[in-house]
Amino acid sequence: MLPPVMYFIVFKYWPMYGVQIAFKDFNARLGMWESPWVGFEHFERFFNAYNFEAIVMNTIYLSVFNLLIAFPIPIVIAILLNQLMRQRLKKFIQTTIYAPYFISTVVLVGMIFVFLSPSSGVINHLIQLFGGEPILFMAKAEWFRPLYILSTVWQETGWSSIIYLAALAGVDPHLHEAAVVDGANKWQRVRHIDLPSIMPTIMVLFILAIGNLMNVGFEKVFLMQTNLNVESSEIIPTYVYKMGIQRAQYSFSAAIGLFNAVINLVLLIMVNRAAKKINGNSLF
Repeated sequence: MLPPVMYFIVFKYWPMYGVQIAFKDFNARLGMWESPWVGFEHFERFFNAYNFEAIVMNTIYLSVFNLLIAFPIPIVIAILLNQLMRQRLKKFIQTTIYAPYFISTVVLVGMIFVFLSPSSGVINHLIQLFGGEPILFMAKAEWFRPLYILSTVWQETGWSSIIYLAALAGVDPHLHEAAVVDGANKWQRVRHIDLPSIMPTIMVLFILAIGNLMNVGFEKVFLMQTNLNVESSEIIPTYVYKMGIQRAQYSFSAAIGLFNAVINLVLLIMVNRAAKKINGNSLF
């Protein structure tokens, strides 16, 4: 256990001392300890910012919609694959849906821009083929969230279904045999055997997903962001990057990041407690 314990101590816990710059007016010349203390000034500045509500709501909308749509699909895919009896077909489908996960985010976003190009994109060619007008997908704020979520589903569904397939592999086959003898069809076996068997796994992953709800994937959002869709694509992680890296406002960006982390922690504790009361499955 020593290597992973040391990893978390060195790279996760030790850097937490740097959180104090969120409460200071950090000056690189003075250093961490000598920089003047300003308390909650940076938090108040963020809360009073003209775009505070828009940034927070964009983050919540994108996170919640992504969770509601992208989280259950791997469960459905895993159950469907588990019901396939033809092993060759099953392996082919698994390989096909796993492959997108290994495409880098930069390449994925590049593919999105190419496919959705108003002049040469295959999607707009199909729209024109059926008599429609080309759509500037990446220039319209209302298209950002659907494109982000659909690309996430395409890229991550296959990989996310692996853990559910592993959980389904642990289901006692005698339960299915007994259900077949009793006249249960496939849907009834899925509903009364497969789903209850993998429910603890689903709950644990759901709690983890809730605990990471506000940490929407920065890289893909930032790469998909344009000046024309920033109205719906500006979220907390991208705002932190712009304030902290591009404008060197380290204390301000640290305060925003801490605010985001506290929300995630509160959500994690609340959902974990609720799950524990409802069905006894929880992280702690």
